[in-house]
Amino acid sequence: MVNLETCPLFSQLRPEELERLRAAAQEKTFAGDQEIFKEGDRGDGVYVVKSGQVQISGLVGKDVRHVFSTVKPNEIFGEMAVLEGKPRSASAAALGSTSVYFIPRDEMLKLLAASPSLALSLLQEISARLREFNRQYIEEVLQTERLALVGRFARSIVHDLKNPLNIISLTAEMAGMDKSTPELRRLARGRIAKQVERISDMVNEILEFTQGSQTAFVPAPIDYDVFVQQLINEIRPEIDLKSATIELENAPPSTKLLLNPKRLKRVFYNLIHNATDAMPNGGKITLRFQHLQNDVITEIEDSGTGIAPEIAGRLFDAFATYGKSHGTGLGLSICKKIVEDHHGHIAARNEPGRGAVFYFSLPVYQ
Repeated sequence: MVNLETCPLFSQLRPEELERLRAAAQEKTFAGDQEIFKEGDRGDGVYVVKSGQVQISGLVGKDVRHVFSTVKPNEIFGEMAVLEGKPRSASAAALGSTSVYFIPRDEMLKLLAASPSLALSLLQEISARLREFNRQYIEEVLQTERLALVGRFARSIVHDLKNPLNIISLTAEMAGMDKSTPELRRLARGRIAKQVERISDMVNEILEFTQGSQTAFVPAPIDYDVFVQQLINEIRPEIDLKSATIELENAPPSTKLLLNPKRLKRVFYNLIHNATDAMPNGGKITLRFQHLQNDVITEIEDSGTGIAPEIAGRLFDAFATYGKSHGTGLGLSICKKIVEDHHGHIAARNEPGRGAVFYFSLPVYQ
């Protein structure tokens, strides 16, 4: 239980001003959850909590009510509408049995006009409250963004894991059939092991990207034609599952490139799966190669609808995505990072009357 003179806002008032304040103040009592005022009400006065607590809240959106603050004994509320002369922008409700002092607007304005120290104290109180509101708002925005990022990463991982998990499931089912031969089981074990390794590589790649760390990049001279043929053989079963086909327009060049095969595979997998996503009813993926003096260019073209203009300028930016319910915008960012780690370059274009073409260059091993 507090008196008006113990409220920090009024502690500097002269005795005659305090007496005038006591004469103007009205004591009001509210039961738990009882509304004191609501948004849109006329700003008819300022309140000081005598006992209990008051919750200040407002509507955010159509039906969501957000709590801005809790006002305790000796603290004021409702001062903004009094100063501005505008309708209330928030609601106030008692938390449990609560008593307040109500000071009408006209009396409060007269006190402010007569006491510069009271006006300064009120200005400081408003400033502190706005700072606290701003701090809470920033924390809530950051927390919301953190949760959104966690959701994006979770969707990204789940989406990327679906393809290898489908391969593992189908392979295990075939290997477990009564008519399965020892040779088929041996092939199944190899395929499952390869998909488990791929899952591990994908998760590590995403963790590396999101944590901003840089693992040791150790390339080695690799025959590019052998690398590409093996990769196509590995990925073809997944393409078949999506009613799509993949073909080489020309043979990959028989030349050595400095590659980290595990990481470069990720580029092919991301681009090819993006192509299948762009062709939900099936289609054709075409790979073509160009051997220049110092570089090898690889193109991956799909028969989809092409790159949407809304995303064309931000394709390789982190978190830029468009038109994919499961898209996070991480896949192409990871591709860009891997290609640049190989001292190459990646880009994309639309082919008139055809689909999208993603192409990247890799330097020839000297």
